[in-house]
Amino acid sequence: MRPPCLLPPSAEKKLARQLDQAATKTEYRRVLCVWLRASLGMSAAEIATALGCSVGTVHNLHSQYLREGDSALAVCERGGRHRELLTAAAEGKLLATFASIAEQGEITEVSAVRTALEQQVGQAVAKSTAYRLLQRQGWRKLAPRPFHPDASLRAQEAFKKSSGVWFAPSLLAKPNAVSVCG
Repeated sequence: MRPPCLLPPSAEKKLARQLDQAATKTEYRRVLCVWLRASLGMSAAEIATALGCSVGTVHNLHSQYLREGDSALAVCERGGRHRELLTAAAEGKLLATFASIAEQGEITEVSAVRTALEQQVGQAVAKSTAYRLLQRQGWRKLAPRPFHPDASLRAQEAFKKSSGVWFAPSLLAKPNAVSVCG
């Protein structure tokens, strides 16, 4: 097995400062992994045992540090919208036109949002993409209560007052069967 490459002489002090400035546990462990080699000369197996990771992880981190320097110790955050069609601000701008229409009492349909999105992006998008866009921007489905446009409140109230016969108990209904113990 070949001997490990030497770290630069200034690496120990630089890594000690980075240990003090580490914001997360993951970042601290990555810096500590390289610092243990630079300052104490520990082997990869000893560092892996001390940090609770595999020897391969230690080797990978050390070689990455030798290639890239301090940028190798930065923790890459996972998640996020890697394949977004529009930024959140652009999505907000797109929906601003529909918001003004909705404030006037008009109904905003998803098909119209989808068409506008396709025009802005320049490619076809699925209907689910439009629904997720609306959800991300805080839109939700609002539907008015169904009523007939020619409904008369007076006629409804009059019906309620005169319809007591409709709700009277039926004389033909069987009374509850009760057995008498005797």
